[in-house]
Amino acid sequence: MKLHYQTLGNGQPLIILHGLFGTLENWGSQIKTLSESFNVIAVDLRNHGRSPHSDEMNYSVMADDVIELMDDLGLKTAKLMGHSMGGKVAMQMALNHAERIQQLIIVDIAPVHYERHHDDVLKGLNTLDLPNIKSRSDADASLAHFISDIGVRAFLLKNLYRNSEKQFAWRMNLPVLTQQYDEISKAPTALVGAQFTKDTLFIKGANSDYLIAEYQAAIMGFFPKASFKIIQGAGHWPHAEKAVAFSRMVMSFLSKQ
Repeated sequence: MKLHYQTLGNGQPLIILHGLFGTLENWGSQIKTLSESFNVIAVDLRNHGRSPHSDEMNYSVMADDVIELMDDLGLKTAKLMGHSMGGKVAMQMALNHAERIQQLIIVDIAPVHYERHHDDVLKGLNTLDLPNIKSRSDADASLAHFISDIGVRAFLLKNLYRNSEKQFAWRMNLPVLTQQYDEISKAPTALVGAQFTKDTLFIKGANSDYLIAEYQAAIMGFFPKASFKIIQGAGHWPHAEKAVAFSRMVMSFLSKQ
């Protein structure tokens, strides 16, 4: 699959992967900052943003999509950073293609199965009557019946655009994301004994419960050189909530090579 991507800057390549319901645009400020030192390649994963849609949605195929992009760009190796679902894609890439990854940064996610916790979000998105939505404020008001957090609603509504008929539509492939949610909840898979033995950084938002102490054994089993950093005052989106602290942390880690 030929993924949509954007590049900015010069230097060693740094690939950035977004999370569920996201797009490469979620990384806007970080792309700008990190591109001062790296050739940043921000990617829309399949069924998200402007990338193609597919009925198949699992970490093996998503990892292969990004490897195909690396091949198309002539990149033998790259540094890699992923958030949430994109972090699982990044971990899958590192476990399947360790020779292609120089350093790995995983943002607020672990290589474990997560219980369903987006049902209200999915119900709100699927209930939205797009043909009759006249404005983003209409869409926001509808979503508010299911999602109380205004920031989460704003994040989700970035997926709305007007199609050729001037009607609102989703850029993301909402039917497949709904159908394949259990697949997205799963842990990355690996052959028995497979490990990524290069430098790896896990970044946790202090107020988030995605990356907790009890997952450390699973992390170290796959990533024995993992180190851990916590960003105070941040939740599940530390790269947006505490952008300056996050970029400094990332630059410090990546400068080790």
